[in-house]
Amino acid sequence: MSEPETPDTYLKGYTQALTSACATGRRLTRDELDSLRGQGERAAETGIGLRALIRAHLAAAQAVRRTLAPTAAERLLAAVEQAVDAFVEGHERAQRLAVRQEEAARREFIDDLLYGRSDLGRLAERAERFGLLLSRAHAVAVAEGSGPYDDGHRVTRGVETALVSRFGDRRILLTTKDGRLICIAPGDQSDVLDFFAKHACAATGGGRVALGRAHPGAGGVVHSYEEALNALELAGRMGLEEPVLHASDLLVYPVLTRDRQAMADLVRTVLGPLKGARGGAQPLIETLTVYFDTGCVSAEAARRLSLSVRALTYRLERIHKLTGADPADPVHRYTLQTAVIGARLLDWPNEEV
Repeated sequence: MSEPETPDTYLKGYTQALTSACATGRRLTRDELDSLRGQGERAAETGIGLRALIRAHLAAAQAVRRTLAPTAAERLLAAVEQAVDAFVEGHERAQRLAVRQEEAARREFIDDLLYGRSDLGRLAERAERFGLLLSRAHAVAVAEGSGPYDDGHRVTRGVETALVSRFGDRRILLTTKDGRLICIAPGDQSDVLDFFAKHACAATGGGRVALGRAHPGAGGVVHSYEEALNALELAGRMGLEEPVLHASDLLVYPVLTRDRQAMADLVRTVLGPLKGARGGAQPLIETLTVYFDTGCVSAEAARRLSLSVRALTYRLERIHKLTGADPADPVHRYTLQTAVIGARLLDWPNEEV
């Protein structure tokens, strides 16, 4: 069994170079400096701390000093400075390379995890390295703001600091993808994602966060991630104003659009006549949207639309006349509201369906 490596292991040629440089008054040669850089790199690769390595270099320099004549000893400090600078340069270079390799491995893992690529067994092994146990269920939260965010962005660092301070070493992974912040947490720890949502909204200056449902296995992470993305996309199309969206609260919308052709037929049949109104269908659809969102309370709907109650009533009567469906009638209301939701999902009448 080989002896464990110590800081003294990486002093090869160091004292000889100091002694020679001090004796002649020369600077360290290129070969000597390259050797020191190489030893710094190797020391970094073994994980020995830089503080211990510097102490070993200073102790060795003290030993050299005792062997030097007074005139030569005066040159020691300059030689030590050169030598240690080269050694630290090599150590830092190795550290930067290790960080880049770690970042590349982490980014590759994130891509494979969120896109469902790679062998699941191998993916599970890699996940443990980054703090996830894919044998458990996980949920994913996705936050977006006014601009794109990467792993080094101040917003990302701020949210990560808050998470670590609050939850310590829980198995949480915070990352970025396509300019969005992403938090992956065990499915039974909803407090983590709620905390992430609160801080992400604040850090992004009023951004929006969507939380997917918890699903088991590696494929469950992908499923939850896609639910969160779909919730964000749906919120944009539907004009939802809530800063935090839960995919579980929006399940009705995918159901309504599962048969897109049937939904398009409903929109055309029920709301198509509104295109003949003065000003087109859009103002009347907006009227219905607000009317239904307020629970069919005319006064509140009129306030939100900046209309008088009389003007709102006129619009509702106009809709009734054009479509044959009365928004105030409970039977007609369901059909109209479903058609209005479909119009918003399909972006009608801006897009023909």
